[in-house]
Amino acid sequence: MVLMDSKSTRSQVGQPAFSMEDFAKALDAQDYQFQTGEIVRGKVHNYERDGAYVDIGGKSLAFLPIAEASLGQVTDLSQILPLQQEQEFMIIREQNAEGQITISRRRLELKKVWAQLAEMQTNEETIAVRVSGLNKGGVMVDVQGLRGFIPRSHLVERDNLDTLKGQTLTVSFLEVNPDQNRLVLSQRQATRAASIGQLESGQLIEGRITGIKPFGVFVEFKGTTGLLHINQISKNYIASLTDLFQVGQPIKAVITDLDQQRGRISLSTRVLENFPGEMVEQTATVMEEAESRMEKVRKNLLRSGEEG
Repeated sequence: MVLMDSKSTRSQVGQPAFSMEDFAKALDAQDYQFQTGEIVRGKVHNYERDGAYVDIGGKSLAFLPIAEASLGQVTDLSQILPLQQEQEFMIIREQNAEGQITISRRRLELKKVWAQLAEMQTNEETIAVRVSGLNKGGVMVDVQGLRGFIPRSHLVERDNLDTLKGQTLTVSFLEVNPDQNRLVLSQRQATRAASIGQLESGQLIEGRITGIKPFGVFVEFKGTTGLLHINQISKNYIASLTDLFQVGQPIKAVITDLDQQRGRISLSTRVLENFPGEMVEQTATVMEEAESRMEKVRKNLLRSGEEG
């Protein structure tokens, strides 16, 4: 027989028994409340036809839908999420009535890709993308699992978009906005930056006029565009640029200044003149003899640089 003192007996008699309901409430009090958007670590417990159950340390196993397993298409979950291998997940839906949480790997990858592309934009880097579709405004492209858009005006080939489908293009970034799911790119800007890097002051270029403004004409060449200012066309006064040039007209000019940071190229034809006004009076002659006049031009440009 075990004897109990009166103090112990009173303590047990005076306190109610700790029921299973009390035990469940105590567990609930200790249970961590997962939040949407939170990053957690877990291990795949088992696979189902439409997803997988993952142990993330909650009361119940979390569910990973197969559509949320990766940015790419998934046919075999075990290939990217092996059993009992710890990985990171993002909570996309808080627990339901059964206490189950829905998680995603795709959203986590998405977040990382957006951050990577934003950094590339800051560093003015380029990226290779594949054209996946097109519309009247431009083309859609695949960018590391994201859908991007290149406006027609930012394509090198703007007239026949059908030829671009399936092609890989090198582009730079115009807009990286994960909040609005907007990713806008430019092939022309990337091509222009690459072209400028291969150019130098004093170089003779051959292109075509793409625009005429009161202050000068725009000349497209080697995937980039330069400005032939009205003051750099001739040593003599020019009353009307539209009387002298037309859009689509071939033209030769000399690069006099390169601003790679701003992407600006300044051109000149006045440096090719043998006498003031020759570009106005004998444009064809200046263009025909442009190459043979370049030695004199380079000497003049070099002399001007030394004086400057």
